[in-house]
Amino acid sequence: MTITTEQLRSIDIASGNVYSSTGDKIGGIGQLYVDDNTGEPSWVTVKTGLFGTSESFVPLQGASLDGSDVRVNYDKATIKDAPRIDADGSLSPEEEDTLYSYYGLSGSGVSNYDNDAYTTTGTETTTSTTGTTGTVHTDDDYDRRSENERATVGHDTSGPTTDDAMTLSEERVNVGTRSTEAGRARLRKYVVTENVTQTVPVSREEVRIEREPITDANVGAATSGPAISEEEHEVVLHEEQPVVEKEAVPVERVRLDTETVTDEATVTEEVQKEKLDTDIDETRRNR
Repeated sequence: MTITTEQLRSIDIASGNVYSSTGDKIGGIGQLYVDDNTGEPSWVTVKTGLFGTSESFVPLQGASLDGSDVRVNYDKATIKDAPRIDADGSLSPEEEDTLYSYYGLSGSGVSNYDNDAYTTTGTETTTSTTGTTGTVHTDDDYDRRSENERATVGHDTSGPTTDDAMTLSEERVNVGTRSTEAGRARLRKYVVTENVTQTVPVSREEVRIEREPITDANVGAATSGPAISEEEHEVVLHEEQPVVEKEAVPVERVRLDTETVTDEATVTEEVQKEKLDTDIDETRRNR
C-alpha cells in the first residue's frame, strides 16, 4: 500500500519519524515530495548522521503510515548509503536520476510538499520529463541510461537492485564526557569541652614575731603604759586567690573549596561490523 495525498496532509512533520522495513528507527522526517504528474506522495527525506545533520531521500512506493510515522520499504543500511543530495525544496533531473538508479526505480517529476499545500516547481511531459526544472530528456537519454544499467554485473537478491557493489559498514564508538553529581561534602562546627590547666603565682601574708631589746631610744614607749597589765594586739593577714575569666576569640577561618583532578577511565562497548562472505566456486574464480 502506498501513502495517499490525504494521508500526507495528516502527517505532523515536526514529530514524525521514518522507520525501515525491519522496524528500525532511522531518523526524523525532513521533507515530503509529491509527483508532478499525479500529485501523489513520491519521496520523503529522513534526518541521518550525527545530530540529524544530513538528510537521505527515500522512495514512498510501498510505504505505510502509522500516525505521523512513515514505514518505508527499505532497510536502514540501504537508506543511509543513499546518494547525498541537498534537500533544498527541489530536485534537479540529474539528482533525481541518481536516486532512481540507486533504488532501482523509474523516474517522474516531483515537487516539495509543505504539509498544507504543495506547488509544482517544474514543467512536465507525459513520458520524458524527470525533475522539477523543466528539462526534457529525450529517448536517447533513457536509452543511454538503460545501457548503463544493463552494464551492471549482478543484481541485488535481498531487495531493490542498487548497483554492482555492496557497501560494508561498521559502527564506531564516539566517547565523550558529561558532568554528573558524584557526592557532597559538608563542613560544620560543633562545641566540645576540655580541661585547661595553668599555673599562676599567688602570694599570702604570714605573721611573725619581732623582738627588740629596751634601749634609750624605745624606753619611753615601753614605760608609757601601766607597769603590769594585760593587752592584745591584732594584725589582718591577706592572700591572693586565682581569678578565672573566659572570653571567646577568633583563631582560624575555614571554608570549602574544590579542585579538579584528571584520571583515566577505560570504556568498553560492543560495536557491529559488516564482513563479507562468498560462496564463489573456486573453479570459476578469476585467477
